[in-house]
Amino acid sequence: MFLDDLKAAQDAISAHLTHCLAGLGDAPVVDAMRYAVSGGKRLRGFLVLETAKIAGADPRAAMQAAAAVECIHAYSLVHDDMPCMDDDDLRRGLPTVHRKWDEATAVLVGDGLQTLAFDLLADPVIGSAEIRVALIGALAKAAGASGMVLGQAQDMAAEKATTPLDLSAVTELQANKTGALLEWPAFAGATLGGADPAPLTAYARAIGLAFQIADDILDVTGDPEKAGKRLGKDEAAGKATFVSLLGLDGARARAAALIDEAEAALAPYDDKAHVLKDLARYITSRDQ
Repeated sequence: MFLDDLKAAQDAISAHLTHCLAGLGDAPVVDAMRYAVSGGKRLRGFLVLETAKIAGADPRAAMQAAAAVECIHAYSLVHDDMPCMDDDDLRRGLPTVHRKWDEATAVLVGDGLQTLAFDLLADPVIGSAEIRVALIGALAKAAGASGMVLGQAQDMAAEKATTPLDLSAVTELQANKTGALLEWPAFAGATLGGADPAPLTAYARAIGLAFQIADDILDVTGDPEKAGKRLGKDEAAGKATFVSLLGLDGARARAAALIDEAEAALAPYDDKAHVLKDLARYITSRDQ
């Protein structure tokens, strides 16, 4: 049932992204933007839709916000895959943007997707000017130098450091790099529905860290074909991860504790949050 819900949301978000990009024409950079946003798990967009549903928000506004965060996520992957950063050839089982086109196109694709996200949030379909400003401001912080960009910078600095990061530093890094962009969807869903964002963002904070722990586990134990990307690169680079610091069993135990924490945060919503509970469990059981 949960996977059916997720697939339906993935298809709906993909269709909306196609609609959003249709008005930009057929320039090569726009074609590359369409390529960059295709596929993927759509977990961030799905989280917007589900939290907005719980909060009683307008589904049209929720879909617009879901598309926006998926644009930001796709932009971050395009830039992260480039030779100056992680230097990856595959993403979602396909050539990365800089491999299919070139590095200059990849830079511009990321820039285009980032600005498109804020364009989508500025649309009146989102709601009042106050709500639009709140979502735009929060996404700028989550994606910028106090969130995802900071986490990326911390990750790159750690690669050059002579001493591996400790658990506290790795946790902070991943809270910025991965967690901030998973917290924003919960904030957005609650805000669109006029609900208190605290319980939903607490939930998202916990699953964000669990998501990264699951990624670290998959980097060691996963199947590259299922993952659609190169695995084992963290260990090869000598990077400190939750697995290297806690061991496989310790990392799995920490992820399980975070899922319990996430489910506890949903207590105010009782049975209305059953899909979010399923999402939390899916995050640590996935194979890609």
